[in-house]
Amino acid sequence: MEHSGGKAEDIALAFDENGFGGIVNASRSLMSAYKSELWAGKDYKEATKLEAIRMRDEIMNAIKNK
Repeated sequence: MEHSGGKAEDIALAFDENGFGGIVNASRSLMSAYKSELWAGKDYKEATKLEAIRMRDEIMNAIKNK
């Protein structure tokens, strides 16, 4: 989430308590997820999927804690 300086806590205010209301562009983070140490050994499709889920969960956690 922090590739371009954005953090889940920073964008949480754009969403309501149900996670609606904001749009997040994470194309670069998702496209290069397979290069991350976090997803080492995964092919690009699996790494992209896992990173999208991780980012969603991080954002939803930040929304719940705002």
